[in-house]
Amino acid sequence: MTDLPTPSIDRRAALHRVALLLGGALSAPAIAGVLAGCERHDRAAAGFTPRALAPAQAELMAVVADHIIPATDTPGARAAGAPAFIDMMLADYYAPADRERFVAGLADLDARAEASGGRAFLRCEPGRQRAILDAVDREAFAGRDPHWFRTMKELTLLAYYTSEIGATKELRYQQVPGRFDGCIPFETVGRSWSV
Repeated sequence: MTDLPTPSIDRRAALHRVALLLGGALSAPAIAGVLAGCERHDRAAAGFTPRALAPAQAELMAVVADHIIPATDTPGARAAGAPAFIDMMLADYYAPADRERFVAGLADLDARAEASGGRAFLRCEPGRQRAILDAVDREAFAGRDPHWFRTMKELTLLAYYTSEIGATKELRYQQVPGRFDGCIPFETVGRSWSV
């Protein structure tokens, strides 16, 4: 019996899936970053050295990423290495003006937390953090202007669903799918499948 090569999701297929999750649109820097990603970028869940953000900003970004995709019965954004990926994308593929807008958005989270509760965002309890992020999310998607939180969500989803954890644990990647059943109740599947 000969060993067959292990099938993998290529970058274009991963981009297609993430674009579907985001409603069909990805930013040009996100597309460029993934398509140019021939080498494996450091996606260590902890211990990466940020290049685009200061360490405190990187920690704030990591907490926000974990609110966007929290750990449930599958690992969250931080465990998938999303913070390292987001920082790499900001450093290598986003224009300085976009990075500045992103950093200003992170500072705005702290300002909102201070104004409403007298503490920095990272010192707030998770429920208060979610309330602040819900308000920012509504603002980000209410207008047409570029908003840092749209970038944050896009990069978090892109990082997660192009990671091994996102592709295999969340989407339950199957190398060789079984029999095709076209009409089954969703409850029997439980979540999306990646092929």
